[in-house]
Amino acid sequence: MDCNNCGDQHAEVTLTEIENDEMKTLHLCSTCAALKGVTVEGPSSTPIADLLAHLGGVSGCASSSDAEECEYCGTESSKFRQTGRLGCPQCYAQFPEQLRAVLRQVHGAAQHIGKIYLSSDLSATKPELELASLKRRLERAVELEDFELAANLRDKMNLIQGTP
Repeated sequence: MDCNNCGDQHAEVTLTEIENDEMKTLHLCSTCAALKGVTVEGPSSTPIADLLAHLGGVSGCASSSDAEECEYCGTESSKFRQTGRLGCPQCYAQFPEQLRAVLRQVHGAAQHIGKIYLSSDLSATKPELELASLKRRLERAVELEDFELAANLRDKMNLIQGTP
């Protein structure tokens, strides 16, 4: 695809602009993108890694040793704290403290809680699982002071439990 601006070179960047509540998508070559103020980085640039690196949680992670490194790929914990990037899948097991800190910073918790909690008790029935999910959502709604949602969730819980 050719550049929408100059029409001479191959488009390398897709730029989406919103002006006056109207979305406009431009396909630009690197030269025209630079003229519009868009920086073109190499293929190794990943937005999520950049986000993690700039959150402050990564650079603030305390490590048992700054010289700690992944036994498999050699990525050092200090490099992970600087860039927010891991070197290989084994880094997840090698740097659990740093990753937990990042997850707490991003998600508010270090453990995933899905829509329905799957209990280790396999005898739990679907209504019990749904009640557990509704209870967590109710607690969150009350924390956020969304009392209308909390009332709706309470009513759903009462329906499942068979109470008026």
